[in-house]
Amino acid sequence: MLSLLTIFVSAFVVGLSDAMAPGPVLTVTISETLKRGFKAGPLIVLGHAILEIFLLTLIAVGLGPFFQHPLVTLIFLSAGGVVLLWMGIQMIRTNKQITKEALSATGTESPYGPIWAGIVLSVSNPFWIIWWVTFGMGFVTQSLQYGLIGLICFYCGHILSDLAWFSFVSFSVSAGRRLCPPMVY
Repeated sequence: MLSLLTIFVSAFVVGLSDAMAPGPVLTVTISETLKRGFKAGPLIVLGHAILEIFLLTLIAVGLGPFFQHPLVTLIFLSAGGVVLLWMGIQMIRTNKQITKEALSATGTESPYGPIWAGIVLSVSNPFWIIWWVTFGMGFVTQSLQYGLIGLICFYCGHILSDLAWFSFVSFSVSAGRRLCPPMVY
């Protein structure tokens, strides 16, 4: 049987391996850091954390099997795929302008901000959905053997891994901007 410390550490390590995978959250973290500075990474993680606590609550009250239903999974994956495809097309179409704005940090900030970006990017990412339907459900099931405290240990370990990684990315981008000439950067 797992101990609470094992749940926390396992959630941190597995969460870190998930957070470090390149994807839309990393791309937006870099972009938002160029505009807002270091705080962008932690704020994006806050949005991600809000979404995940909402999802964990739904799973804990018994809706886990609903999310694992093949039709529900297909709907979430399809919708997420469409959103990511649209985002990719937009990035390709506006790449030159976005790169110029990012390097000069003159781009317009989203009216929704990094917290909302963390929510939208997470829920629209098919990988995030697949992770929760598979690994996430297994972790939640094991954590719930210890009741609410087990779930809290899992959540804290998981979110701290995201916070550690994306804070590191934001710090690196922020510090790198000051250390490198614009063209090298």
